[in-house]
Amino acid sequence: MTGRERLAALGQWILLGSLVGVLCGAASALFLWLLERATALRTGHEVIVYTLPLAGLVIGWIYERLGQSIKAGNNLVIDTIHDEGPEIPLRMAPMVLIGTVLTHVFGGSAGREGTAVQMGASITDWVSHRLRVSKQVRRQLLAAGVAGGFGSVFGTPIAGTVFGLEFIVLGRIEYDALVPALVASVIGDMTTRALGIGHTHYPPAPHVPLTPVLLLEWLVFAAAVALVTTTFIELTHAIKKRGEALFPRLPVRMLLGGLVVVGLWKLVGTSDYLGLGVPMIVRAFEDPSFPAHAFALKLVFTAVTLGAGFLGGEVTPLFFVGAALGNVLARLLGIPIELGAGVGLAAVFAASSNTPLALSIMAMELLGAPVFPHVVIVCVLAYLLSGHRSIYPAQRLLNGKGGARLARPTTLRELTATPPPAAPKKEGAP
Repeated sequence: MTGRERLAALGQWILLGSLVGVLCGAASALFLWLLERATALRTGHEVIVYTLPLAGLVIGWIYERLGQSIKAGNNLVIDTIHDEGPEIPLRMAPMVLIGTVLTHVFGGSAGREGTAVQMGASITDWVSHRLRVSKQVRRQLLAAGVAGGFGSVFGTPIAGTVFGLEFIVLGRIEYDALVPALVASVIGDMTTRALGIGHTHYPPAPHVPLTPVLLLEWLVFAAAVALVTTTFIELTHAIKKRGEALFPRLPVRMLLGGLVVVGLWKLVGTSDYLGLGVPMIVRAFEDPSFPAHAFALKLVFTAVTLGAGFLGGEVTPLFFVGAALGNVLARLLGIPIELGAGVGLAAVFAASSNTPLALSIMAMELLGAPVFPHVVIVCVLAYLLSGHRSIYPAQRLLNGKGGARLARPTTLRELTATPPPAAPKKEGAP
């Protein structure tokens, strides 16, 4: 590629990445504004939680009729990037936006990353098709749309950039989309902030030097994170599969899931585990008497909500699970609570989504540089220990986490059905 061609490509990436960033940032700003009001409405009128089953019935009925082509959510985005599938329907953006907001209004335990990613990808793919870009540029812009949505909804543009490149293929960064993803994520974050949307502030991590003893403690910490991550993924998938087998109709599954969430809400006697749970996340950074069982309760609330089919993402609920788990482990291991909560916050989602680099960077953007060496160690260890699992079964696997090379790219969903294909032996190999 000549110098002129490189400049032309850079100009195209900056122009298209900026367009994608503005659209994703504006969509995230609207989404976050609506979420804030939805949460305020629910907390001010908690009686509305009793109608979650009815809301699930209605949302499920609408999605069953209008959302069949987009029901795969984030997995549809990943499949489209890899398989160059048909245009992602633009209606994914408003449908997932409205569905997620309603989930939060009525008390479902869900997050926001899935919604932001799907809005970003569907809007970006609509732009790509209107501009008639090449297949390669379309693929790059879809990754940029994911980055723009993620970075703008959390206020972490660098983490958003890496997430858009890392979550597509397990164990590999898609560098060909680096520039448009970076532009889209940075511009998206700037757009969201310019529209008056703020983000949650967490206590900064303290500076704690690494020692041999602390390294061993982080290993124990990572093993606990991997166990909790595995439990969440397996429980959520089991609820979904069992529900689909017993109750083929989505509205029925969401009605029953809503009933279970309401039952859990009354059983535990608190609303702390409904919605995003941000106040509890912040509390985990500073409360030495934080409930030791909080991470398990939020895990169950979220697995039931998402397994039943309610709309939303996993990030913020898993931040809750991770921060709560980190608080407990920090007290047991003698680690500063704010450091343990911060590392746990990032590591649980890193292991769940197979994105250890993005979440390590995200922790640094949210908590400051002192957290970085600690969170990298735990995220990588938890990523390895959690095995070939993911909240995104469409993720592609080129090499096993143990280093074994596969004969062909394989989705994680295929690994749950069949053994991974082995690489062909070279001539003369034993």
